Amino acid sequence: MLTAGLAVAPDAASAAPESGRRSYTGWLGGAEYRVEMPEHWNGSLVLYSHPYYVEGMPPGIGLANRPETENWLLGAGYALAASDFTGRVGAVYDQAPRDQLALLDWIEANIGKPRRTVALGSSMGAALSVLLAERNPERIHGVAALCGPLDLAGSWNLSLDVTFALRTLLAPEADIDLVRPRDPAGSAQALQSAVDEALTTPEGRARLALAGALGNVPSWNSALHPEPAALADRIRQMAELAAVHIWAFGPTGRVDLEQRAGGNPSWNVGIDYRRQLAKSDQRDLVREAYRAAGMDPAADLARLDAAPRVAADPAAKHWLDSHGVPEGRTPAPVVTLHNTADAAVAEHERWYAGQVRQHGSPRQLRQLYADRATHCAFTPAEEIVTLRVLFTRIDSGRWPEVSPRTLNAQAGRLGPEFGTVYDYPTNSYAPAAPAFARFSPSQPLRPSR
Repeated sequence: MLTAGLAVAPDAASAAPESGRRSYTGWLGGAEYRVEMPEHWNGSLVLYSHPYYVEGMPPGIGLANRPETENWLLGAGYALAASDFTGRVGAVYDQAPRDQLALLDWIEANIGKPRRTVALGSSMGAALSVLLAERNPERIHGVAALCGPLDLAGSWNLSLDVTFALRTLLAPEADIDLVRPRDPAGSAQALQSAVDEALTTPEGRARLALAGALGNVPSWNSALHPEPAALADRIRQMAELAAVHIWAFGPTGRVDLEQRAGGNPSWNVGIDYRRQLAKSDQRDLVREAYRAAGMDPAADLARLDAAPRVAADPAAKHWLDSHGVPEGRTPAPVVTLHNTADAAVAEHERWYAGQVRQHGSPRQLRQLYADRATHCAFTPAEEIVTLRVLFTRIDSGRWPEVSPRTLNAQAGRLGPEFGTVYDYPTNSYAPAAPAFARFSPSQPLRPSR
């Protein structure tokens, strides 16, 4: 019998029966939490870390990236838990791991010590899960990191590169603060207005392509349709994804980040944008766009070179490096899942694999890819199969077969109720076939190290 989660006093939990399906909700310090126990617990706990939340995010504590995944885990006997984190929104990089450990302490004291605990996270939560396992090897026995910007410091620098190029190339006379913003919403809106205007002309689209390429922003943003062929459509979809850099991680997002870090942690002093473009997956799109506009990108690259640069505050940079950059140590097995076209670019996976080669054990890491666009747009079947890969590794000490053919067959056998995907551009769900694929991400453009 499922007991409803009740609002309770701080540092307390709702009452629940000793056996059967049950729910616990409450507050630990400043963080709300939710725990779901299956009817027959197999002794394993999945501790979920949620994505980066912006202001206005509706209330509610999810326990997995998709509710179907959550329900499957409970049906298979896994206990699920999540802290909503103190403050809930923004770059909760320092607070979130503490809140998760406090919740784990509460579970061990009030429900029972899990036989094993798996850290599951999506987007920002994926990076936090990797960090949680690195720094608490005695408590975390495996990690499933979905769609993660695993180098959080590098991700903020890429966002600065994109907005820096948009301001310099599209709105050089506008009063736009990229860091330490005096009018965050006004600066973000000015950037967005410049993007909207640029989409109307070949010259503007060429400059949009260049700005996006400096962040490796994909030119594919539909989980339901293949990558577009027409140049204007590719740049339009790139601009849709570039809006993430403007709003979530642009001037408005930096208010929260800089308050937490004690200053601006991002920088582009000394960055050679010609070299960055040469490494970008989107360099051919830039050439095509400038050719269609009858322009030479060299002039705009020179404008970027000449524009005043942004310096980081050393203490703030240290804060972000300390709380947002994993070392690559792998005391527990780690499996990652990433779409091939994602605003949180797949190059994070290549960066992380390089860190693991230097500081951890590559035998502890498996990286999976779905040939699809849009951030965290996985089917529940793909998420479940990814978790099964990790559970098998923890239980047996060996990784199972992870070829795309094998994984797609396993995902297909779960049934149509686990075969839908969410598409951000249309705000809709639709059936989708399993899309595991072989993929090699590009070199990271702006790694933190």
